[in-house]
Amino acid sequence: MIISRRWRVDIYVDEHEDDRTTRAEARLHTGDNTHLVGTGASHRNPTDTEIAEIGDELAVARALSDLAHKLLHAAASDIEAITHERVRLHG
Repeated sequence: MIISRRWRVDIYVDEHEDDRTTRAEARLHTGDNTHLVGTGASHRNPTDTEIAEIGDELAVARALSDLAHKLLHAAASDIEAITHERVRLHG
């Protein structure tokens, strides 16, 4: 028997021209009580050419990485709650 689940990640990107920063938020939707949000940012050097896509890519990559770390931590916490033993997961 195959059981399928669908999880969704919504990504929000905000560009802040005043401080040359792009911020991203990756929100995980699992259909249960797991509510995890990863955040990331990129900062443009004043001497760099302004290419919004690069800032977006960096900020989103960092938000997804943060989300992945939080998901690993959540899994480890769930395992520890069941086994009552310390768990260390590698990502």
